[in-house]
Amino acid sequence: MALRLEAVSIARDGHTLIAPFSLAIAPGEIVTLMGRSGAGKSTLLSFIAGDIDEAFVASGSVFLDGERLDGLLPERRRIGRLFQDDLLFPHLTVGENLLFGMAPGPRAERLKRVDEALAAAELGGMAERPPATLSGGQRARVALLRALLAEPRAMLLDEPFNKLDQELRAAMRGFVFGHIVERNIPCLMVTHDAADVPEGGRVLLIENGEVRHA
Repeated sequence: MALRLEAVSIARDGHTLIAPFSLAIAPGEIVTLMGRSGAGKSTLLSFIAGDIDEAFVASGSVFLDGERLDGLLPERRRIGRLFQDDLLFPHLTVGENLLFGMAPGPRAERLKRVDEALAAAELGGMAERPPATLSGGQRARVALLRALLAEPRAMLLDEPFNKLDQELRAAMRGFVFGHIVERNIPCLMVTHDAADVPEGGRVLLIENGEVRHA
């Protein structure tokens, strides 16, 4: 299931942020996008996900497994996202946070999937805990599990490791990348840290509005 961008461009107030470019990301591939702050990296992710701010003018097409996504509502695109902040709902338990993004179905089956996911992430027994009682690394893992349990067809990562210390950052890279590769999900990641780039992974740079290979 490949993610493909065709002639995508983004402008604001008549100024071109990103000149037209095309990109294909293969199933299980993680492509990294880098560039200075304000270059339009996060805005590009928002365009792909379908929730770009109205202040921006975007054009071009987004395809996932051959289906054209631009024009579809965000919830119909089934694209998972991870941000710098975990964005867990503080009024819900860990388990309820995970249930939130899951497709409807028998409650017992859904709860079983939650328990299995938590156990796989070394968070077994934490379903009833409030997010505020977890460490930063634990919260980051819960955020990833919530995204994956929604069964996304592609993933967008927006500096998800930025607020973690170096040791935890390395562990979370392995955890996140492992799940993406294992599930054969195409992924576009925005980061400022070259250490986040998967070994052998493609890197794109945004410079002066142009997207080019590093």
